[in-house]
Amino acid sequence: MVQILRTPEACFSNLKDYPFAPHYHQITPELRLHYVDEGQRDAPPVLMLHGEPTWSYLYRHMIGPVAASGLRVLAPDLIGFGKSDKPAARSDYSYAGQVAWLRHWIEALDLRDITLVCQDWGSLFGLRLAAEMPERFARIVLSNGGLPAGTGMSPMFRIWRAFSRISPWFPIGRIVQGGTRRKLSREEIAAYDAPFPSAEYTAAARIYPSLVPVEPDNVAVPDQLRAWQVYDGWTKPFLCCYSDGDPITRGLDAEFKRRVPGAQGQPHATLRGGHFIQEDDGAAFARLVVQACRQTVS
Repeated sequence: MVQILRTPEACFSNLKDYPFAPHYHQITPELRLHYVDEGQRDAPPVLMLHGEPTWSYLYRHMIGPVAASGLRVLAPDLIGFGKSDKPAARSDYSYAGQVAWLRHWIEALDLRDITLVCQDWGSLFGLRLAAEMPERFARIVLSNGGLPAGTGMSPMFRIWRAFSRISPWFPIGRIVQGGTRRKLSREEIAAYDAPFPSAEYTAAARIYPSLVPVEPDNVAVPDQLRAWQVYDGWTKPFLCCYSDGDPITRGLDAEFKRRVPGAQGQPHATLRGGHFIQEDDGAAFARLVVQACRQTVS
């Protein structure tokens, strides 16, 4: 039997700048996914996918402005993160499993004409979802992420992966601060810690760096290669807006700009900040999302 943990709601009391009403979707009778759903329900949806080890709190400065522009913003918490349920064992998680959980939610809400906004592991999951369900996605806005398919890893990522796997000390709020140029307040750091009241809640945060398919024999590589075949023929808008200060994903946008037909002629932009660009340059990121949507939505 899979042991599933649920962070007590009291852990999320008085979150700084996160006034959003909770919404929940039952993936299975035992497993519940939380998501933010703001804006007009009949408006085109903007799907904001967070990565590791953050949660939808990462997008708190972007959700309001994008929703105020007349769009519907949905920001789920990945299973294992945020207000979503957390299987307790590291072996409960896989790349394909998280994609399947998110797909279940997208299909249950019957989301269509989606603008995908993604970063970090949010890009690994989001790009796979768009490749598997291209008929549901209208455009992609990608920042500080990629779609690795066994092509190796940077020294910085190698260090991070080892740390996440074996370090007895795993302060998630401070980890987020380490990927952010702006100094976070105590309240903000506490908000990133909030989903994880004890070490037993951190299985997903601990294991996902080891699941990135950077080795050729990784079980996810065939799925990655199939997704790349889709993007080699992807003609819908594909906008890259990476930051100027992320040592982990620096330069990964070049492959998308070169290979994806929909990336040709797009107003790609460089944002100012570190890995978690939503914290450093969220206002500019939000403006780019709205502008991308207005190319075809008025």
